[in-house]
Amino acid sequence: MPDVQPEPSARQVELLEAAYAYALANGLADLSLRPLATAIGSSPRVLMFLWGSKDGLIRALLRRARADELALLTRLDPADGAAPPDLAGAVELVWSWLAAAEHRPLLRLWAEAYARSLVEPDGPWAGFARTTVDDWLTVLAARQPASERDAPDGAARRTLALAVLRGALLDLLATDDEPRVTGAVALQLSLLRAPR
Repeated sequence: MPDVQPEPSARQVELLEAAYAYALANGLADLSLRPLATAIGSSPRVLMFLWGSKDGLIRALLRRARADELALLTRLDPADGAAPPDLAGAVELVWSWLAAAEHRPLLRLWAEAYARSLVEPDGPWAGFARTTVDDWLTVLAARQPASERDAPDGAARRTLALAVLRGALLDLLATDDEPRVTGAVALQLSLLRAPR
């Protein structure tokens, strides 16, 4: 019989959302259950009961952050018929979302989780970086016309697009110099749109 997870209680959902807001503001690197519990109106004992361990809570917070990421990716899905497949157009849409100042807390959390999953591959971060790369490459592939997606360099073009987005995001988070970084992304877009 498959292992079915019970639906979370309203209180568990409420605490997860509060913990997620806390993580967006404070990060996960030095997360301590006592200050977190105080900040969200709970206790370490309740958090341990609901998530089993600090690692279990971190995994739940990373799933919650991934849900926000996947919501963005869903908006880029060409299956809605809103726009024809276009890799450069997808990069442009993604960058406009990434560059928006109101998304910086989520993106800092994403960068932290991505880096931690590279150096702590067996911890609660396990697989986060690989999963996020796969998520983004899948969406970018869906935005490529079939003739480009299936061409010998199709995977390389979407990998380059993702590398530019990821590098530009890290640079933006480090410097907050949105005009300069957006200019670099715009240059990449012109190269993507150039005839092959």
